Amino acid sequence: MSETHPPAPTAEPNSPDLETEAAILHLAANAPKGRSIAPEDVARALVDGPDWQARLPRVRRAALRLAHEGRLVIYRKGKPIDPDELRGVYRLGLPSGSDTAGTHDTEGTAD
Repeated sequence: MSETHPPAPTAEPNSPDLETEAAILHLAANAPKGRSIAPEDVARALVDGPDWQARLPRVRRAALRLAHEGRLVIYRKGKPIDPDELRGVYRLGLPSGSDTAGTHDTEGTAD
């Protein structure tokens, strides 16, 4: 029997979460072909200075929401994972058929 999950909540218009989602999608779309992005890349794009690490939980939440919607792939050790299994080090990329599909690097970050 297949386990079903409730839909992930969507971000409110003009919310910081919507800004975070947009940054994730923009960076993933503009990553070199076959490359994924690190969550800290997103956090640094959103926050100048040393406070970017405080943004990592928001990046994680937005990445999970986008992955549940099928708009993002979360990678662990270079392989796509189920968003519900996310823990530790991870990277982000667009789904197959996009400009960033292909081999994904395996370095990442934990938050």
